[in-house]
Amino acid sequence: MARIDFHSNVSDKLEYVCRLTRKIWSATPVGESVRNIVIVGEPADLQKLNDLLWTFSKTEFLPHCFIADEAAAETPIVLTDDFASPALAAIPHADVMIQIGMRMPQDVPALVARFPRIVEVVTINEAERLAGRERFKAYRDLGHELHNFDQAKS
Repeated sequence: MARIDFHSNVSDKLEYVCRLTRKIWSATPVGESVRNIVIVGEPADLQKLNDLLWTFSKTEFLPHCFIADEAAAETPIVLTDDFASPALAAIPHADVMIQIGMRMPQDVPALVARFPRIVEVVTINEAERLAGRERFKAYRDLGHELHNFDQAKS
């Protein structure tokens, strides 16, 4: 079973994802392979995230690209709008998937077989909260290990 973390009540989704991505990517112990991250979301959000990843820190660089980029196989952070993109088969990324959209993956068993850790980011927006609750229930009903990190308490 996959570990699925819900980060709920996030006020600024894209800024939060930048910080979360930096934390996951930089937490790799010395001597181990860098953790690879695939971020799935809506195209408009991904474009904004792409721009923000270039500018959110003056002292750090988070190497990233879109999945269609020819460098995707060598880039540790990849952005895609499709859970089942055929291009995912061409990249070795299989550590963490961060979901920033509202859709439930069509093929959860295939997704959790590929990603041992999935992070769902849910904002304070009512529509996103409701969609997040539905995804939480669906994952729970499939028997996955779920954790909730309520950002309203931070």
